[in-house]
Amino acid sequence: MKLLMLTFLFLGLAGCAGPGIERYRGEQPALDLQRYLNGTLDAWGMFQGRSGEVQKRFRVVIDARWDGDTGVLDEKFEWSDGSTSRRVWTLVRQPDGSWRGRADDVVGEAVGEVAGNALRWRYVLALPVDGKVWHVDFDDWMYLMDDKVMLNRSTMSKWGFRLGEVTLTFVKR
Repeated sequence: MKLLMLTFLFLGLAGCAGPGIERYRGEQPALDLQRYLNGTLDAWGMFQGRSGEVQKRFRVVIDARWDGDTGVLDEKFEWSDGSTSRRVWTLVRQPDGSWRGRADDVVGEAVGEVAGNALRWRYVLALPVDGKVWHVDFDDWMYLMDDKVMLNRSTMSKWGFRLGEVTLTFVKR
């Protein structure tokens, strides 16, 4: 039993390992959140479960605006099942260059770091599933490809176990 518990502990800790944001410091083009996330953006994405099967697809239209170091991202989702939803983020640049974000379905604050062309967000999302609300951990990576396109890959987990991935492509109008 002790061996089994140690194995689960090791697997849980190994799941936390991965590249740090500093690895991308020299990558170009450099991501300036206030410049890229400004105006209207279109995004297309999908959620894949642990097996890799696409379970949901979606489109998002994002209206973004800034007042100094505070930005508001108004995201309108259209899901493949015909449903719609909305998330409004408030992002605030911190004095040390990091970012904090809030939205109604985010538990606490999202914490973001930028280096080079990459942004890493970490947060807990209150996700409705079958009449219940799960608090799901997101490890969200965004990579600026050029002045119009950004790619996003998020890993969702609960209690250290991977639930699936979200993949998005953003295109700035």
